[in-house]
Amino acid sequence: MKTHSVAWWNLENLFDVDDSPARSDKLKRTLRSELKGWSEGILNRKITNLASIIRQFNGGRGPDLMGVCEVENRPVLQRLVDALAPLNRNYLVAHHDTADERGIDVAFIYDGDKFLAEETFSHTIQKRTATRELFQVNFRSAAGRLLVVVGNHWPSRLGGSRTSEAYRIIAGETLGYFNDRIEEIQGDDTPILVMGDFNDEPGDRSLTDHALSSRNRTQVLYANTPRLLNLMWPLMGRGLGTQYYGSDANMLDQFLVSGGMLKSKSKIKAVEDSATIMQFPEMTDKGRYPSPIRFGRPTSALNQNGFSDHFPITMNLTES
Repeated sequence: MKTHSVAWWNLENLFDVDDSPARSDKLKRTLRSELKGWSEGILNRKITNLASIIRQFNGGRGPDLMGVCEVENRPVLQRLVDALAPLNRNYLVAHHDTADERGIDVAFIYDGDKFLAEETFSHTIQKRTATRELFQVNFRSAAGRLLVVVGNHWPSRLGGSRTSEAYRIIAGETLGYFNDRIEEIQGDDTPILVMGDFNDEPGDRSLTDHALSSRNRTQVLYANTPRLLNLMWPLMGRGLGTQYYGSDANMLDQFLVSGGMLKSKSKIKAVEDSATIMQFPEMTDKGRYPSPIRFGRPTSALNQNGFSDHFPITMNLTES
């Protein structure tokens, strides 16, 4: 029996330097004021801080597979991978340039000795203004088993959660649709792992009514329409969150798994009680509320001792 360590982290505006040649002219115009002063030195510090946390995952061995969001492009993500070199892992990148207005992407870092990224798909969310696509990667384990992973970064709550809810409902419908299609094409025993920053909580209707996620294991196993088990509910019951808004802890970052990861005959299974919010002391505010310490940027609350405005989450898979 093999165990695979999986992680997810919203890296909070991991942009390339302010004069990056890899940035399109359109994005240069959009981001000009936002990225003023985002220099090579500041980017290096941000990457160093993020890498110092990731290297502590999985008992200091680093994750086997990690999803990330709010990363601008492949070159800057590769710099983060390079900063993980002390782990002596064969980390590779699966990435797709998004049509998002701010150019921030969803991507995966994975150990090439454990997984092969066999196929990638980008699923567009039909929103009036461009937003991050769902990013699907069909991985093949070293033993040759299929694992479908879908990364998400749903539309933000900017303007208020109710005002913006419709956009996340669209994203939930998109996820539900492709979850259906994956099982239709690959079979209903397919292990599907969904992760992301959903900008909604497990009980919000974008997830329950539209993505068809549930806290009920039996409902997922025996549903007529493919459903997903949300592994974050036990943590919700303890008042925990991955992101704080004032004094409120919000469980925005989540792992969801298909019935194909829950069956007794499944070759790749979710360890259902393994979902954890990683709150290392150096990245956690020492004040009244244990919120993540933001890195910010030169134009907005820069703190070079910070990390991200989200805590990372981790979980385990087993492969027989």
